[in-house]
Amino acid sequence: MLTSFFYHERIRKTVAMFGSLFKEIYVLRKNSAGDIRSSVRVPLSYSPKQKYLERIRENADLDTDTKVAIKLPRMSFEIVNYAYAPERQINKIQYQNQSVSGVVAGRKKLFSPVPYNINLQLNIYAKTQEDALQIVEQIIPYFGPQYSLTIKPFEDYDILEDVPITLQSLSFIDNYEGSMADRRMIIYTLDFEMHANFYGPTGPTPNIIRKVINNLYLMNEGPADSDVKFATITVLPNPLNVSPDSDYGFTTTIVETVDST
Repeated sequence: MLTSFFYHERIRKTVAMFGSLFKEIYVLRKNSAGDIRSSVRVPLSYSPKQKYLERIRENADLDTDTKVAIKLPRMSFEIVNYAYAPERQINKIQYQNQSVSGVVAGRKKLFSPVPYNINLQLNIYAKTQEDALQIVEQIIPYFGPQYSLTIKPFEDYDILEDVPITLQSLSFIDNYEGSMADRRMIIYTLDFEMHANFYGPTGPTPNIIRKVINNLYLMNEGPADSDVKFATITVLPNPLNVSPDSDYGFTTTIVETVDST
């Protein structure tokens, strides 16, 4: 039932595109006079939230634990869910012919994609509220609550897609309980929904249509209210061996079968 191998890297490219939105976020450190003392770029990686929580908790006691704690602030993101989006599904049998690098001989048939919503979660880890708030306020103004990107899903095909990314929720926890020696942990969690289209295998384009025949009928004019054919219209390109991308005309021939009057 399934066809031969194909792989368009749609999920991989989606993850890379989402992560690229947050790779240039900085935290500024100021002195008591309000002058900038340092500028720290916030590291970003694809990683489950639980992994970072365990790594942070490894150095929970600053008095007795000699392990080096993970450096904060830091951000991580991950895919948390996939959901089929029936409201965006178009006719499944429709397809488009796309040329590879503009070469007519390299045209391929590409069927309509299957739409999915991908839910991603961005987590911000900080040791102070000031650091966390600086990061959050550099993100949420761009999502109102939607931010759209235009991407080219295939390098070899001239297809462009608008990809909306919606900020669905924002929450945080501030783990301030415990003794003064315990490490404080502030985590902001932003949940996003991202549209993605999954394409199937590409197939060869059908042969070029060089002849069109259209039969015309008079409805209910024959015996027992049958239809009567009264003309045949034949359309051919001129010349017959013209290439698909050329500027050409048509030769139209009309042959009447019966007296249409």
